[in-house]
Amino acid sequence: MVLAIAFGLVAGVAGFAPLVFGLHRVKHMTDSGNLGHMGVLMICLLISFVLMFAFAILCISINRDVALPFVLSEAAALSVTAIVFGVMRTTRKS
Repeated sequence: MVLAIAFGLVAGVAGFAPLVFGLHRVKHMTDSGNLGHMGVLMICLLISFVLMFAFAILCISINRDVALPFVLSEAAALSVTAIVFGVMRTTRKS
């Protein structure tokens, strides 16, 4: 079960990577309106959810007994990564 939690933490952090890419991409977009910025972020959010569900389905197909700890650690890692990223980004601006 510890291995499933560790893999869940890695999968949660990996699930946040498309959002970081999208935020970096939006920063360099100059000629599109708000729909272009939000469209890129929504696509990256969709990719993040797809990755999260794909890792969960992969875990369930490999070993159903450890699916709950894997999914909970994956969701917790994604949430904590997003909070830490937001706090770091906010404190860096001020």
